[in-house]
Amino acid sequence: MTGVTQGEATANVELDAGGVRLVASITAEAARELGVAEGSRVVAVIKASDVILGVEG
Repeated sequence: MTGVTQGEATANVELDAGGVRLVASITAEAARELGVAEGSRVVAVIKASDVILGVEG
């Protein structure tokens, strides 16, 4: 894990997945319970019903 931006209700957790940057939004409570911090080793499970893509224009 490369970083955590902690907000009041949510935390954005930034991951390096083999050179690909992923950002997961989790509840602030979950971040505290999991004890996530920069440098922590985590596993990302991706489950999405919608994926929105954009292109540079």
